[in-house]
Amino acid sequence: MARDYYGILGVEQGAGPDEIKRAYRRLARELHPDVNPEPGAQEKFREVSTAYEVLTDPEKRRIVDLGGDPLDNGRGGGGGAGGGDPFSAFGFGDIMDAFFGGAGGGRGRGPRSRVQPGADALIRMQLTLEECATGVQRELTVDTAVLCSECSGSGCAPGTSPQTCDICDGRGEIQSVQRSFLGQVVTSRPCPTCRGLGEVIPEPCRQCAGDGRVRSRRSVGVRIPAGVADGMRVRLAGQGEVGAGGGPAGDLYVEVEEVPHEVFQRDGTDLHVTLPLPMTAAALGATLPLPMLDGALEDLDIEPGTQAGAMRTLRGKGMPRLRSTGRIDGYGDLIVHIDVTVPTKLDKEQTELLRQLAKLRGEEQPDLAVGARNGHGLFSRLRDSFGGR
Repeated sequence: MARDYYGILGVEQGAGPDEIKRAYRRLARELHPDVNPEPGAQEKFREVSTAYEVLTDPEKRRIVDLGGDPLDNGRGGGGGAGGGDPFSAFGFGDIMDAFFGGAGGGRGRGPRSRVQPGADALIRMQLTLEECATGVQRELTVDTAVLCSECSGSGCAPGTSPQTCDICDGRGEIQSVQRSFLGQVVTSRPCPTCRGLGEVIPEPCRQCAGDGRVRSRRSVGVRIPAGVADGMRVRLAGQGEVGAGGGPAGDLYVEVEEVPHEVFQRDGTDLHVTLPLPMTAAALGATLPLPMLDGALEDLDIEPGTQAGAMRTLRGKGMPRLRSTGRIDGYGDLIVHIDVTVPTKLDKEQTELLRQLAKLRGEEQPDLAVGARNGHGLFSRLRDSFGGR
């Protein structure tokens, strides 16, 4: 059972600090061992001193008012040490520190701030490969929370202000004391009236309903640098959601969605393109004007006898690297893949010309031994691989 600290001093529960002090001084003069030699006076003096210490400590007195005993260490009434109690070495504060991270003795966390930082916002922007290569500057329409113009973030109607919550007395939390085999356990939870803020708004702002912010659609300018790629994000500081209570705004992130190109395929800063090449040009060689991503033409030299699958690399003709300078070092390459095309329809004259070419080259009947290595043709190499020598 909790000790009656008010009864020990002979004061009412609602006694003020001055009344408690006067009661203590009066009893201390009567019971001090130097002036009162009667048996038991010293023990009563210690009780009076302890009661005064408890009732002049706001946190300990709060526990007493909740029906608990801040000095109860779980020994069944606060007796002396020992008695075989395994928890006798721990006081109330030690137990609370162990379980609640230093919140022992009823020390609350206090009210949380009404002003909270805002969240980040994300918007996606589609860009063509050309726009990724050159960079763009655009105006975006975003829908985010902005500062309430009526109350400037306070949440209060004009001419009013927040008031201290009368349920938690501004602490933002309410506490209860429970007994367990460990002693008394003080639990805290946010005040349901003020939601842990320690204050209430008696007259909320009509425009934001007390939140300090409203949703609004607005335009934001964004500059996308050259060289961005799919999935990259550009950060606009302070352009996100305004926080509750008019708190600082978060950031706005613009995420790039790159639209696939009809001709070029991107691989980092390199570009790849497939060039269909007639077999005659592959055999004879040619110089072809190749369109670049920016629309300019670049001469591509095709050497005679170019084979299907051959590649040509044009240095510095790819995508720009982010935050780079210089054409060669600051750009990727353009890799041209040669695709030799064979005609599928030939007229009579074309067919005759090809027959004459085949006859001149001795290719009227293809010889699979052509290109044999060390005297072994294709069939010979196949037999060798299967052990059929």
